[in-house]
Amino acid sequence: MSTAADLDLVLGALADPRRRHVVELLRERPRSAGELAEAVGLTPAALTRHLRALKRGGVVEDAHPAFDARVRVFSLRPESMAALKAWLGETERLWSEQLAAFKAHVERGGP
Repeated sequence: MSTAADLDLVLGALADPRRRHVVELLRERPRSAGELAEAVGLTPAALTRHLRALKRGGVVEDAHPAFDARVRVFSLRPESMAALKAWLGETERLWSEQLAAFKAHVERGGP
């Protein structure tokens, strides 16, 4: 993830609670689209739209198992989460610096 646009795609993909539920399920293990649709309680067509958003955001990837090319198995792409964690870490660092500066200002009895 090298640009703000890439980060926007990841955050957009994770903005929907059903997509976050898919991510939680995929943390356990890779799953087929059918398994995910059933677990999330969506029709296959509705889930396809959510999976497309997760793929576009780089959060998930799919593969066809050797035994059946009609089946798509989805799994998480850790790279997108690592980049998101790095961005969150940097944001937290900046907030911590600002809060520490504010605390020092208050303790000095600033205006």
